Amino acid sequence: MTFKATETFWREFYDLPAAQKQSVRDKWKVFHEDPFHPSLGTHKIHRLSALAKHTIYGVVIEADLRVTFRMDGTRVTTLDIGTHDVYQ
Repeated sequence: MTFKATETFWREFYDLPAAQKQSVRDKWKVFHEDPFHPSLGTHKIHRLSALAKHTIYGVVIEADLRVTFRMDGTRVTTLDIGTHDVYQ
């Protein structure tokens, strides 16, 4: 699998507190092995998928921290990171 992140993702990531950045790094290690590992709570975001006309998924990093991404075959693109509002 290849991984890419959008500028939006990186901009939001760099604004996170250090503890949350570490949580993202820890979860991302699991994600790289298996994007659908049960500990990630990976789920389809129906509203965004309908708007974007391709499947958008969400991963739970912490109670109020999410990452959105899309998969195209073996390519994963992280789109955004933030509170539950990233689903809007």
